[in-house]
Formats: sequence, structure tokens, C-alpha cells
Amino acid sequence: MGHRVRKAVFPVGGMGTRFLPATKAMPKEMLPVVDKPLIQYAVEEAAAAGVEHFIFVTGRGKNALEDHFDYAPELERMLEERHKDEALDAVRRFMPRSGQISYTRQTEPLGLGHAVWCARHLVGGEPFAVILPDDLILADEPVLKQMTDVYDPLGGNLVAVQDVPREHTFRYGILDIETDDGKLAKAKGLVEKPKPADAPSTLSIIGRYILDPVVFSPLGRRMIGAGNEIQLTDALATTLAVVPFHGLRFEGVRFDCGDKVGFLQANVAFALHRPDLADDVRAALRDLVC
Repeated sequence: MGHRVRKAVFPVGGMGTRFLPATKAMPKEMLPVVDKPLIQYAVEEAAAAGVEHFIFVTGRGKNALEDHFDYAPELERMLEERHKDEALDAVRRFMPRSGQISYTRQTEPLGLGHAVWCARHLVGGEPFAVILPDDLILADEPVLKQMTDVYDPLGGNLVAVQDVPREHTFRYGILDIETDDGKLAKAKGLVEKPKPADAPSTLSIIGRYILDPVVFSPLGRRMIGAGNEIQLTDALATTLAVVPFHGLRFEGVRFDCGDKVGFLQANVAFALHRPDLADDVRAALRDLVC
């Protein structure tokens, strides 16, 4: 049996408190970067990697997110009647087909590991992806596609990684490296949010994972880790003796859209990447900073 990745989990149950008051009545995953919400970028990235089943782990107040991935007959009819073909295509082309989306609730805010565990029955016994929409990556080839391209011969667990300044290791899961060829690193250990002096490397996990379902067993033991939450990194560390673990240095620029400055940077970078907007945005930026 191969290691084809058909399912992706999107943990979207968080409250988005860093973006209040904007997120008081709107899910943070619906915040737009240029003209698409963060969650749409994540779903499109998964689809480009061959994912066929999109699993959302939601919480209270996420109705707008669910509605975004549903048909809007009145809107589409209005666009058709007014011959707004480009806008009509924009609201139709990203839509998964009926039956491709599932939702489950994370009823307690117990951390990323717990959110992933909540999807266990929908994932079943096959490898699956996890995408954190807050980590938005501008790349010529979508990052999850870069990962699926190398995953089949590896199996086990594969994460996207990048080097961070040592003083920032306390923000990330960090790899303890066994071998490293400059692109693919094999880990012998993992540490969640270590102090800079204790970090075994500066190679950090960012929000893209391909995971073996073996991870559900330690997650089910509800081990409490950093931040008094059930950490995915801690559960992955317990599987190192069972399945291989690799980190892939991806091609692309990552923006932390859970941070206000990172979110603003992403909007500018993605706008400048758009041929229809780049010149006007560049001119507007010159006016602002000069």
C-alpha cells in the first residue's frame, strides 16, 4: 500500500482573540488576504496536493466559515443576471463537491493536539494532512504539494520546517536532528517551545503536517504540555520509535497571519504577487512611506 494523502484536517476552532474586535462575530479564518479568506487559501492548497476530503474541526461561532463552503443561490443568480462572469467564477471555482467536506466540533479549547484528535473517526486509518490556516505561505508550488511529492517513499510523519532565530525557539516545536541533507532532515527527537538555551536546533515546525494515524493513540491519552494544552508535538515525539519522522525545508515565504503585523505583511506580499494589482499597490505604498 502506498502513502497517498486523501484527507486534510483544518483546526479552526480558535477564538481569534488577537484580532478583536474584528473577530467578535467573524471567525479569524475568514479574515481576507487581498480578496480571499485565510481558510480558502488553505483549502485550495490541500486540493492542489490531491486532497479529496476536507475535515474542519470547528467550535462555536464558525457558521460563516461553513456558509463560505456552501452554495449561495441568490448571490449566484444575481451575478448571472448581471453578467458578472468573473465574480461568478470566483465564488464557484474553489468549491469542493458535495460530500467532500465534513465538520466536527472541538467542544473544549484544549489545544492543537486535541483538535486533531477530534478528527480521528473521520480520518480513519490512513495518512492525513493537517493545515493551520494562520500559516499562509506564498509559493510557486503549494507547500502541501511539495510535501506529498516526497512523502510516499518516507511514510511516517512529515512536517514543513524552517530555521528560526534561536531567540524565537520558545514559540515553536523544534527538531532534534539525526541527519540533514539541507532539504530533508530526519529527527530523533522533538521539543515543544523550548527556551533558546535548551533548544536542540533552530529547525522549527510550521503549520503543515502529514501524519501517520498512529499519532491518535498518544493524543487520546490527553497528555498536558506547554501552555497547559494537549500539544501535537508532544504526541508526535512519542511515535518516533514507531514510525519515521522527517522535516522538509519548503520553498516559499511564510507569513504568520495569527499576528497583526504578519497578517498585514501577507496582504501586501500577496497583492504584489498579483499582476492585476501589483503596480497600483506598489504606487500606493510609495505614497504612504514617502
